[in-house]
Amino acid sequence: MRRTFEDAMSWSAAGTERFLDTVAGWGEEQYLAPCGLPGWTRKHLVAHVAANADALSNLVRWAATGEKTPMYSSMGQRNADIEAGSVKPAAELAAWLHESADRLAAGTAALSSDQWNAEVVTAQGRTVPATEIPWLRSREVWVHAVDLAAGVSFADLPAGFLAALADDIAGKRGDAAGPSVVLAAADTGDRWELSGEDDATAVTGPLAEVAAYLAGRPHALTTAGGFPAPALPAWL
Repeated sequence: MRRTFEDAMSWSAAGTERFLDTVAGWGEEQYLAPCGLPGWTRKHLVAHVAANADALSNLVRWAATGEKTPMYSSMGQRNADIEAGSVKPAAELAAWLHESADRLAAGTAALSSDQWNAEVVTAQGRTVPATEIPWLRSREVWVHAVDLAAGVSFADLPAGFLAALADDIAGKRGDAAGPSVVLAAADTGDRWELSGEDDATAVTGPLAEVAAYLAGRPHALTTAGGFPAPALPAWL
C-alpha cells in the first residue's frame, strides 16, 4: 500500500476544504441543479457527504469508547437521511455540511494512538482499524467534489490521492466479475490489472483519466484500437 496514514489525514482535510469551497455561497438554484450522479440534485449529493461525516463520526466514537456504533443503523436509514437532506433549505443544508465536517475533524483529532488502532466495521461490512477512517473520508470528499459538476475534475485532484484511489479500486474490482483490463498511467508509469474471464484489453492514458474510469465516472480512455475502454461494474 503506497498511501500512509499521514497521507490520508492530509487528503481528508484538503478534500473537505475543496468540497466546502466549491459549494460556498450557493443558493437554492445552484443546489437544485443536477449533479454528476444520475437522478440526484446537488442537494442529494451534499446531504450524502454530510451524512457520511456523521456516519464516520460514529466509527470515531466506536474507536474512542469501544462501544459498537455502526456507521448507519440501516441502509434504509442512510437513504432516508439523504432524501430528507435533499429537501432542506440551502442554508440549513450548508450548516449541516459544515457542522458534520467539524464534528468529524474534532473527533479524529482527539483519538489516541491506541484508539486509532481499534477495529471498526465499515458500511460494506469490512473490519478495519480506525486508521482507515481518514482514507474513507478522503475518497468521499474528493470524488464527490468532482460529482458536484461545478468545475472540479479528476485532473484537479492530488496525484498521490489519484494513485491511491486507483490502487484501492483496482484491488476491490479484482474480487468482482468484470472485463479483464490492463491499465497504464502514461504520465506516471503506474500499472493496474483487472482480472476477468476474457482476454485482457490494454488501456493507457493519464492517471486522472484512469482513476475516473476505475471509479465509474466519465473519462476519455480508449483502447489502442481507438475503441472505448470496457465498461466496468460498480465498485461500491
